[in-house]
Amino acid sequence: MVMQIISHTPTWVFILFAVLLALGLSQLQTRTASLKRITLMPVAMLGLALSGVVSAFGKASGGAAVLSWAIAAVMAGLWLFSRAVPQGTRYDAASKLFTLPGSAVPLWLMLGIFCTKYAVGVSLGFHPELAQNTVFALGVSGLYGVFSGIFAARAARLWRLAGQHLHWVAGVAQRDPW
Repeated sequence: MVMQIISHTPTWVFILFAVLLALGLSQLQTRTASLKRITLMPVAMLGLALSGVVSAFGKASGGAAVLSWAIAAVMAGLWLFSRAVPQGTRYDAASKLFTLPGSAVPLWLMLGIFCTKYAVGVSLGFHPELAQNTVFALGVSGLYGVFSGIFAARAARLWRLAGQHLHWVAGVAQRDPW
């Protein structure tokens, strides 16, 4: 059955997997990134997660799946946002670049969203009636929401760090506009 599933998987899915894997592996090393770059990844992952919810359960759940996603995203996001940035994270206001310590978290989050979306697609392919199952829809949507909230909060903590840096202009402290 596994070979049947893999053989019916479109080629672009394997390409997307490879891209996400490479991107996630690149984040295992300490790196620098701009505010724009640290914003793009969460936006892309939020879009991928929300599209998974809407495409799988949007019409069938009457909006409950999207609500489940949103509640889980806000709860996970608020939990992580309240925590400090990882040790070694720095922001240089002059260059407007972050120094980010290597972490496996982005890799696991990206692969988590990808694998969830793939598993849901396979499950719905074999059992289309699962799209009507409220427990399944709300559970999967909530999982997507947790992934989304963590991605968003990771970026928001960096925005907060950048906003804490003050510039002295003509003897007056001003917030860094990023």
